[in-house]
Amino acid sequence: MVSGKIDEIHGWAAMKPGLAVEPWSYKPRPLGKHDVEIKIDFTGICGSDLHTIKEEWGGTSYPAIVGHEIIGKVITKGEGVTEFNEGDIVGVGAQVYADLKKDCSACSRNLDPHCPNSVPTYNSKYADGEQAQGGYAEAIRVDANYAFKIPSSIDPVHAAPLLCAGTTVFAPMLRKGVKKGDRVGIVGIGGLGHLAIQYASALGAEVVAFSHSPNKREQSLELGASKFVDTSSKEEVDAVRRSLSYLFVTSNAKDNQYNEFISWMDFGGQIVLLAIPEGKLTFAPFEFISSEVAITGSLIGGVNIIKKTLDFAVKHNIRPIIERYPLDDVNAALKHMDDGKARYRIVLTH
Repeated sequence: MVSGKIDEIHGWAAMKPGLAVEPWSYKPRPLGKHDVEIKIDFTGICGSDLHTIKEEWGGTSYPAIVGHEIIGKVITKGEGVTEFNEGDIVGVGAQVYADLKKDCSACSRNLDPHCPNSVPTYNSKYADGEQAQGGYAEAIRVDANYAFKIPSSIDPVHAAPLLCAGTTVFAPMLRKGVKKGDRVGIVGIGGLGHLAIQYASALGAEVVAFSHSPNKREQSLELGASKFVDTSSKEEVDAVRRSLSYLFVTSNAKDNQYNEFISWMDFGGQIVLLAIPEGKLTFAPFEFISSEVAITGSLIGGVNIIKKTLDFAVKHNIRPIIERYPLDDVNAALKHMDDGKARYRIVLTH
C-alpha cells in the first residue's frame, strides 16, 4: 500500500460558529488504492464556505476546514490510479467521492452528487466515520475520480472558481438544454452570476442580467449580456415581463421576490435556484397555474459535468474575475466576501 507524503495536514479551521478561522491540523485518512494526494496551490472562496462556518445551514461539525474550489499538484497516487502522474495540475470541486456504479440510480444518470454514498468535500463523513476536510489547507486526499486535470490553456488560479461556481451555473444549463434563441435571465451579478452570463451567452442564448446595482451594467454587457435590468427601476423591469425562457437565481433573493420573478417568465418558463437562502420560501399558488411556470433547483455537477465545464471554458474563453489573498490572510478575505465587496470571486494563494 502506498503511503502519503504529508502525515499531518495544516490548515485553517472554523472552531465554532462565526466568521473566524484559525490554524489547525489533522491526520488525514490513509491513502486509498484509488486516491490521490494533492499539494494545494489555490483555493477559491465560495458562499457555501461562509454559510458552513457560520452554521447558517445548521449541522456544521467543528473543527471544519472549508474550501471546495481547489487547485494543486498531485504528489502521491494510490497503486490503482493510472490517469494521473505526480506533478499533474488538478482541481477538486464540491465532492470527493461517490460510488459511480451502474446500479446506483443517481450515478448511472450522471447525477453522482445525489449518490446516497456521496461525500462532499467538507463538513461530511466518509463511510468509515472520518470527517472530510476542505481546501483551506496545505494538502488534501481524494478519490481520483474527483480530481480533474486542468487544461494547460487555463491559468490554474482562474481554474479554481470553475470547479464549483462555474460548474454550478453550467450544470443546469446543460441538463435543461439551454440553446440559441432562448431568453435567459440571471439574477445576481456576483461570483456565480458573472460566470452564468458567460456560459449562457456562449450557448447562444439572449442573456438578461438583473441586479439592484446599476454600477454592474457595463461589466454585465461586456461579459455577454444582451440587456441589463436595474431591478430598482420599475420601467426597466416592466419591459421584460413575460419574456424569459429561464431564470437562474444566483443570489440569496428575499422570500417576497419570487412572485415577482414569476411575472418575468414566459408561459412554461423555468426558474432555477442556484443559491440557498436561509429559511423557507412562500408562493402564491395561482401564479403557478396562471403562468405555467416551474420553479426548480440544481445541485453542483458530477464528474462528467465538471469535465464539460472546463472544456467549454477553454473553447469559449470563459474565465472568472478574481481577487487574490494569501492563505494567511484568509480571515480578511472571508470578511471581504461576507461584506459583499468581492469582485467577483476570491482565490486564496497557498
